[in-house]
Amino acid sequence: MTLEELVPCDSSKMQAVSEAVERVLVAAQRQDRLTVGVYESAKLMNVDPDSVVLCLLATDEEDEGDIALQIHFTLIQAFCCDNDIAILRLQGMQRLATLLGEPEAGTEPRDLHCLLVTSPHTDSWKSQSLAEVANYCAESRDRNQWVPSVCLQER
Repeated sequence: MTLEELVPCDSSKMQAVSEAVERVLVAAQRQDRLTVGVYESAKLMNVDPDSVVLCLLATDEEDEGDIALQIHFTLIQAFCCDNDIAILRLQGMQRLATLLGEPEAGTEPRDLHCLLVTSPHTDSWKSQSLAEVANYCAESRDRNQWVPSVCLQER
């Protein structure tokens, strides 16, 4: 049984976490603390895993059949669990693209399947939204739901 089956995407708890995720993403991008892309994320986690405070794995229904992507996700999830990095699965790639904006003209499209939110070692980045998301991830782990999911919905 998945979290989506236990807690519908439109529940108030899921809605609150979804909104917190959106605030975290917007703030992280504005402060240049967002790494976008599976490959870029893997490079950062290899070099500086202690700076990563949140890992977001995003898919839509058509991505569920992508075996290579699922293998990458499995490896990233294992790494995050081993390194105490909060991890969350997102549904709603279109909303994610809207939140993060379009890539610059003339560049290739961004891989939004994996996003890392980082925090500098020297300055503890205080964010109520990040704390809310991290608490949700911890509560989910306590219920043996190691990688919880949230739905980002178009507004």
